[in-house]
This record gives sequence, structure tokens and C-alpha cells, in this order.
Amino acid sequence: MDLQLDGRRILITGASSGIGLATARLLAEEGARLALCARDVQRLRSATEELAAVTDVVTAACDVTDRSSVDDFVDSAVDRLGGLDGVVCNAGRSLMRTLDETSDEEIRDEFDLKIFGALNVVRAARPALAKSDAGSIVVVNAILSRQPELRLAITAAARAGLLNLSRSLAGDLAVDGIRVNSVLLGLVDTGQWQRRFVESGSPADFDEWSAEIAHDRGIALGRFGTADELAFPVTTLLSPRNSYMTGAALDVGGGVHRYA
Repeated sequence: MDLQLDGRRILITGASSGIGLATARLLAEEGARLALCARDVQRLRSATEELAAVTDVVTAACDVTDRSSVDDFVDSAVDRLGGLDGVVCNAGRSLMRTLDETSDEEIRDEFDLKIFGALNVVRAARPALAKSDAGSIVVVNAILSRQPELRLAITAAARAGLLNLSRSLAGDLAVDGIRVNSVLLGLVDTGQWQRRFVESGSPADFDEWSAEIAHDRGIALGRFGTADELAFPVTTLLSPRNSYMTGAALDVGGGVHRYA
């Protein structure tokens, strides 16, 4: 199926690894032109070097919580690509702490990253997206936004705020013909989980260790997801073929959800 993404200009935050990088690779296969950012630009360029042989790629260091940094990156992307058709708000992390273990500063930082990390990008990209005939924003969020866990209490609260904000943005940006949708991920095999595996000192291999966690968390498919499995729904939501879908939240968590 042709997703009609050939030549489309897509900006992705947090693109140096995990879901951001997997999405960039899939979009490149579809012929999209890319603007990619991460905090560590050298790591980003190393990870995406092969994409430059396939399509146009703009890379830059960017702190998504800093509005001036975001403005500079988006302006550069629009200038070099000649506009924007899509944005993937992917920059983020999880803070595995209970409420009692989390400082006020960490709480503020978590809300700053989740809320302003997306809002700064959307504000900066909106004028360019409004000029596209298929402007689309995909916010990479988590099932935690609907289903909090005590060990991820602040991250869950911040993600719930982001989900609410994303729905508001869908209504607000519709006047400009810009669609806004969310992908809610469950447990995904990314660098964070690989680090936790190493820190655990488990004698099992990663597959066995992660399968046990998946069982404890009630994941119906009995395993973690992969970045590639998340990249596909992100990419399809950007497609002009999804032109009547906005304000939606797509659950991609292997059956871990417990909400109706």
C-alpha cells in the first residue's frame, strides 16, 4: 500500500534511538524527507548516517524544553526542507520512582519534559504545518496516561496531562487542517529497559528477564514490544490516507490495558 508519504517533510524529536530512530528509518523507506533532533547530536548523526544516502536528512541538537532551541531547530528544518507536513513528538523518558522517592525538582522536570516538550514543538511547527495539504502531528505517549502505576506515579501523571493536551490541540489545530493523534505505548524494548536489565544483575538473558516482567504486568502477548512495532502505527497516522482521523489515542501495548 502506498502511504502517500513520498516527498513529505517530517520532523521527529528524540530521533537518536528507540521509537524515534525506528520511525525515521521507516519514513525514509517511504520516501519522506526528514528533520531529526536529539540532545546528543553526534549520537544522532552516527545513528542516522545511512539515512542520508536514501533521503534528505536535517539533524540538529535540540532541547525540547527550551522554546528558543525548538524555534531554531524548526526554523532550520522549514528552511532546508521547504516546509513541513508532519511532526512526531517523541522526546521523553520514564521516571521509575514512587511519590515518596521523587523530589519536587524531579516532578517539575518531568512535567516540563512531557508538556512543554510537545507544546514547544507544536507551537513552532504550526505555521508550517498549516501550509501543508496534509498537516499531521503524532504524539508518542504511553498507556500510563490512562492506567497509572505507583512506581511511575509522576511520569503517569505527566503523561495523563499530555494526553489531555493532545486532545485539546486536536480541536484547536483542526481549523488549520492539522490532525493530532496519540500513540500509547506499553513496555517497549528500548535503551532504558536494556540498562535496567544490566543493573538488575539477573542471571537470565534479556528475553527471559523481560518475559517475566511482561507476565507480572499482565501483558497478554507475554513480551515487550519493539521499536519497529511502534514505528508502524506512528507512520500510518502521519499518512494522508488517515485524513479523517484526529483526536484519537491508539493503544499499542500488547494487550496490557485494563481500562474500558
